Amino acid sequence: MSKTTFGDALNAQPVKPIQWAIVAVCMLVLVSDGIDLQLLGVVAPKVMEAFDVSRSTFGIAMMAALIGFGLGGWGGGWLGDAIGRRWTLVIAALVFSLGTIAAATSEGVWAMAFWRMFAGLGFGGAYANALAMAGEWLPDRWRPVVVSTLAVGTPIGGTVVGWIGPDLEAAYGWEGTFVIFGLATLVVTVIIWLVLRDSPSFLLARGRSEQAHKNAQLVLEGDFALEPDRHHTDNADEPQIGVLHRSNLRLNIGIGMAFAASTVVAYGILSWGTTFLTAQDFTLDQAGDAVALAGISSMVGSILVGVLMRRFGSKLVMAVLSAMMVVWMLAIGYTIEGLPPVLDEGTRTYVTWLVGLSGFAFSAAVAGMYVMMTHGYPPSCRSGGIGFGIFMSRFGAVSATGLGGWLLDLGGDSVWPYFITLAVAGALVSAAAFIVDRHVPPLGHGA
Repeated sequence: MSKTTFGDALNAQPVKPIQWAIVAVCMLVLVSDGIDLQLLGVVAPKVMEAFDVSRSTFGIAMMAALIGFGLGGWGGGWLGDAIGRRWTLVIAALVFSLGTIAAATSEGVWAMAFWRMFAGLGFGGAYANALAMAGEWLPDRWRPVVVSTLAVGTPIGGTVVGWIGPDLEAAYGWEGTFVIFGLATLVVTVIIWLVLRDSPSFLLARGRSEQAHKNAQLVLEGDFALEPDRHHTDNADEPQIGVLHRSNLRLNIGIGMAFAASTVVAYGILSWGTTFLTAQDFTLDQAGDAVALAGISSMVGSILVGVLMRRFGSKLVMAVLSAMMVVWMLAIGYTIEGLPPVLDEGTRTYVTWLVGLSGFAFSAAVAGMYVMMTHGYPPSCRSGGIGFGIFMSRFGAVSATGLGGWLLDLGGDSVWPYFITLAVAGALVSAAAFIVDRHVPPLGHGA
């Protein structure tokens, strides 16, 4: 009986329905994650009214989930490598569902912030493990496209709650809305337990050969003697390396820098777009249209980057996306800097599309790094590696959210300090291309 890795065995056969079912449940987890994560933003006006606080004070509660997301990404990723993706996903979904339900009992900003940070731990842990699990059950030819597509699950969840959240709030109040969505996530927890199984690649890396061969029978045809995947380690006797292992050094540095930088660009546009546009003869609704368009182009970019990486490889794609962000940020800054005090409709439309389409580049970069992490980290520490990337991305998100207003004030009537900072961040995304030493190979090339 010949020996083979689980990944090589998957590459040699068609994808089975059970593999697509696993991907579908992982997508359901991420959509639920996005619903609960974005829920507070949708009902924020009603909650602020109930708490009788200002927007600046309420920002404490809004930022708490982002901080929890980062901590949960790294902690949940580590837990997924230690006890398995399946049970960690069950725990993560349980945490963010119970945190969402408990938030309904909040009577002030600090209580809301506590429960949102608690729920955020689940948000981050679910994200890291869902991407790792889906990638491990797919052959190389499908992994980049599916992982980048899964990255839009959270934005889809945000869109869903944006559609139905206001109606539920009108019918049941903001407290009832939190309870309804939290209970719905409890159902998702049961689905995770029923459908998902840890991949043979992960189980073999943890020395659980018997369970690995049992799970492999769900998808493999014929009789295989499976061996651990060691192609990312320095030593064939080290299949169980961790995220901070010396062989991951360049991957960690490149992903950490690029992930933080790309989220600076993303949150710089999404969090402060309405602010710098309303200062330029845009109404709030008109500025909101530009940010909404950025959200739509983000989804397109996230899905398409997987196709591009599969065709051209991740090194070239990340280098091009980095250059695009630099040019795009400078173009937005140059355009806004030269706007007249009163805008005609054509100019306003042009600026709306210029800002809106920037979402394609920064979201493609973020999704592309999820693809690179799923490819680059070995099974023994894949969840932890993705969690580390999520943790670093929170530095960018919090920095852009917290310092964006200061940069806009620094420029006075000029937006150049703001957009030059975003352009520099876009340039740093090239770290993913030139520092990382494990790239998705172009179609037709070996790993």
